[in-house]
Amino acid sequence: MKYAVEIAETKSINKAAERLYVGQPTLSRAVKELEANLGVAIFERSAKGMLLTADGEAFVRYAKTVLKQVDEIEAMFKNGSVSRNRFSISVPRASYIAEAFAAFSKLLEKDTPVEIFYKETNSMRTLRNVLQENYKLGIVRYAENYNKYYKAMMKEKGLGHELVTKFRYVLLMSEKSELAEKDAVTYDDLKDKIEIAHADPYVPSLPFAQIKKEELPDNSVGRIFVFERASQFELLSQNPETFMWVSSIPKPLLSRYGLVERRCEENQRIYKDVLIYRKEYTLSRLDNLFIEQLARTKRRVMK
Repeated sequence: MKYAVEIAETKSINKAAERLYVGQPTLSRAVKELEANLGVAIFERSAKGMLLTADGEAFVRYAKTVLKQVDEIEAMFKNGSVSRNRFSISVPRASYIAEAFAAFSKLLEKDTPVEIFYKETNSMRTLRNVLQENYKLGIVRYAENYNKYYKAMMKEKGLGHELVTKFRYVLLMSEKSELAEKDAVTYDDLKDKIEIAHADPYVPSLPFAQIKKEELPDNSVGRIFVFERASQFELLSQNPETFMWVSSIPKPLLSRYGLVERRCEENQRIYKDVLIYRKEYTLSRLDNLFIEQLARTKRRVMK
């Protein structure tokens, strides 16, 4: 598996042999034996080098996961015992989830060593993190009309899934914005304002431009792409001409940055946040502790 992964990354038996400190004939023979044992062609030999076949892509994807797990097992038990509890989750940039994570962190036992990984990213990368990068949990966000697509994909990938919440986006803006004076904001009200956006597509197989066109109006005067939530809030707070589409924000966070939420009744699209994990995975004590805090925060924040 290590040989196949290295060849896939270098696209060359020569380069892979150099990195692995293995003779080229040995490497070639090992790959041929692997293909014979599996009964499939992993690589296609071409003028551009060693390219993965469709079967090869599937094999390498799973091989990377297995090799990473082997490395983790070796590291975990190299001193004869498990030294740290590990928690990892990949999530959308959502303030209610971040607040749940903060509450979860306060419950960690001080005398128990832990390693915690919290990654904010888009749905495509969350799926990849859970499937390939060994994140134990993930939360994917998508519009409800893509539900059939996501359910089929999660079944195909062997992922378990549970609904966290359903919601409609609200508008976030400075309390000094003229929009804050309105009880209800319309799409027309946004035409001369600047949108702050994540630039994260919700459906991996569809281009970003198509998704934005389908999901939200593209009628603002301009758009600024910012990937860090704190920077987004600072920008919204300092510039009353900006706005952002978000899931509901905890009230203390709104007060901290001088922001307000307003509904747009024209935007009726429903979104889902869905917890995912590999079906063979058994939730740990830390996983259940986080999920409990997530449920509590959701009930308090989401409208």
